Amino acid sequence: MPVHVIVVGAGEVGSYVAARLSRERHNVAVVDIDADRLRQIGADLDVLTVEGSGTHPSVLSDAGLDSCELVVAVTSNDEVNLVVSLIAKQRGVDKAIVRIEAEELRGKASAELRQTFRADLVIDPDYATAERILDLLDYPGASEIAVMAHGEAIVMGARLEADAPIVGRRLSEIAAEYEPDWEFMVGSISRGEDTYIPRTDYTLLEDDLVRVVCKRRARHRVAKLLGLGTGAVRHVLLLGGGRTAEILAARLVSRGVEVVIVERDARRALELAEHLDGVQVFEGDITDADLLEETNLGRFDAVAALTGEDESNILACLYAKSVGASETIAVVHKLALLSLLDSAGVDVSLSPRTATADGVMRFVRGDVAAVTTFLESDAEVLELEVEKGSPADEALVKDLKLPKGVLIGAIVRDGKPQIARGRSRLRGRDHVVAFATPGSAREVHRLLTCDD
Repeated sequence: MPVHVIVVGAGEVGSYVAARLSRERHNVAVVDIDADRLRQIGADLDVLTVEGSGTHPSVLSDAGLDSCELVVAVTSNDEVNLVVSLIAKQRGVDKAIVRIEAEELRGKASAELRQTFRADLVIDPDYATAERILDLLDYPGASEIAVMAHGEAIVMGARLEADAPIVGRRLSEIAAEYEPDWEFMVGSISRGEDTYIPRTDYTLLEDDLVRVVCKRRARHRVAKLLGLGTGAVRHVLLLGGGRTAEILAARLVSRGVEVVIVERDARRALELAEHLDGVQVFEGDITDADLLEETNLGRFDAVAALTGEDESNILACLYAKSVGASETIAVVHKLALLSLLDSAGVDVSLSPRTATADGVMRFVRGDVAAVTTFLESDAEVLELEVEKGSPADEALVKDLKLPKGVLIGAIVRDGKPQIARGRSRLRGRDHVVAFATPGSAREVHRLLTCDD
């Protein structure tokens, strides 16, 4: 059901959140002090734009605060976001989401802030990005990872090389080989600029970007079928020393991984060296080939370029790949650069905006336990709970009359995953992992819940 949403902050995150909400036909208003940003958003999206500060009640009123059901405050200023939340709640808005980046405002402090400023959800793009990179490093070679159902089901994306065991095979043939106990299912295929929810007569081709849902215990076998490695990552180079790198380095060191950071700013490099035990920090530019050679670049299992400069991230990853780095990960902010990354040979690209927007969309949809957007397509993977009394309760998957853009890939019952079949019967409280193309998520919701 469409809701009225006010997005405060028209930057990288806010504009993407507004686009996602608008695409699902919610009524969206975007507030920002930057008139140029608003003009661009207004030209690209079917949204209301309001120029001004979100901390001014009159500006929020112009954006429709009195009829608003959700406020999403995602400016780059934590204090502004908190004030927006407080104003919204005082005016009777039901839900508020705020972006918070300051470490001192997270953890226990975050819970206290939610109570004081009445925010329902606190999000952090840097933290969300670090979490996604950690998931990717657990599955070397995968271009996309989504951990669903408390880790019992894994969605793994990979671009197929010519020597991958499943290349050239029809999906029905692959399925027959694994009867009767399926351990995985191909949920979507991106081929060129198109993304498909595949039928059983599809044949997998070299260079297809496939997403597979599998049982956790089968993840290594599935990785081999996709042509991926299964060895543990032990040596990681982080190019750029921002918050994402700091969060990531601390988590990796706690796992016993060797971490090296390259940071251009001398003061920040010193700060990282002092605060991160066991991490070696080099001061210098990430595109300086001599400096990168000094780090012995080719010995790293993974190189992640995390600066705010897309072009530098891309160039650094390409150079790392050329001298032997096993896997390269580039953070990109301009999604238009994705085609360049793919053709140039960067292994993985991800965006802070999608990681953050996924958290917002999960909250907006309410009944969705998890949602992940694939960066190189419009497809999503959703985790939803089957409600008792819903159309799906006690129904066979084959009888659900799923729309063309939806595939149920896995069912998790009492913590135990099974790959969905046409004859699989759904029950209330089951968790379902579904693949969906744009516009079809609402139909999945209708089938699995009791909402009108």
